[in-house]
Amino acid sequence: MMAKGLGKGINAFFPPELEEKGDDVIQEVPVNECRPNPYQPRKTFHADAIEELKDSILEYGIVQPLIVRKSIKGYEIVVGERRFRAAKEAELETMPAVVKDLTDEKMMEVALLENLQREDLTAIEEAHAYQNLMNELGVTQDELSRRLGKSRSHIANIVRLLSLPDQVVAYINNGELSMGHGRALLGVKDKDKVIPLVNKIRNEKLNVRQVEQLIIQMNDKQPKKKKEKPKKDIFLQERESVLRERLGTSVSINKGKRKGKIEIEFYSNEDLERILETFEK
Repeated sequence: MMAKGLGKGINAFFPPELEEKGDDVIQEVPVNECRPNPYQPRKTFHADAIEELKDSILEYGIVQPLIVRKSIKGYEIVVGERRFRAAKEAELETMPAVVKDLTDEKMMEVALLENLQREDLTAIEEAHAYQNLMNELGVTQDELSRRLGKSRSHIANIVRLLSLPDQVVAYINNGELSMGHGRALLGVKDKDKVIPLVNKIRNEKLNVRQVEQLIIQMNDKQPKKKKEKPKKDIFLQERESVLRERLGTSVSINKGKRKGKIEIEFYSNEDLERILETFEK
């Protein structure tokens, strides 16, 4: 069975001459002369999955050729690192591959796109990949959005997860916290309260909605209250949740007798520009 191709996202990055052509030559390259893509965004390869792929390769061979590029010391894997790892486990001497002439930048792009389209990346791996592409290629979030076919808000929200404490980032990466938990935690005003709140989430197995409610209470809590604020109605709470999801930041809606106000937080000039561009769409 053929694995998923690179898809239309590749066309946004590469001119026609870099796409696979019908005359691309599939050749056998020595496994021991290949090494992993140094720009591979995916950091975790599960042993069980590699073992299953190894068994399939031993029975049916490698059905889809890898994409590699020639280097000074052999070949570097562009696409197909799992097949490469499984081939090593199967102790194959050679494997089928198409040799491409790609720059470091193109290798980064291809590796990210291939993993995104296979949905192989964790939210944190995806965030690091976006950040690396923007840093290395000098592109903006808006340009990256157009090229990858991902919304600007999605890229911005994913990348902002990297601003959380390292311990929280690790929890999201290993699945102990969801991306939704991480996005909610970005709205905590007192950053010293993030880790205690995370411990509470893990101990009590709180869902995202429960965490959002806790954060609202934490952010609204004052040292001394002369009178208790009336409880916000469920409609306003739902609207706040929708806006937080769309804008990727803390939002508060306060309704008075004759008028109300919407408060939207931003953390930097770039963050403000991101939010303003959201309203322009």
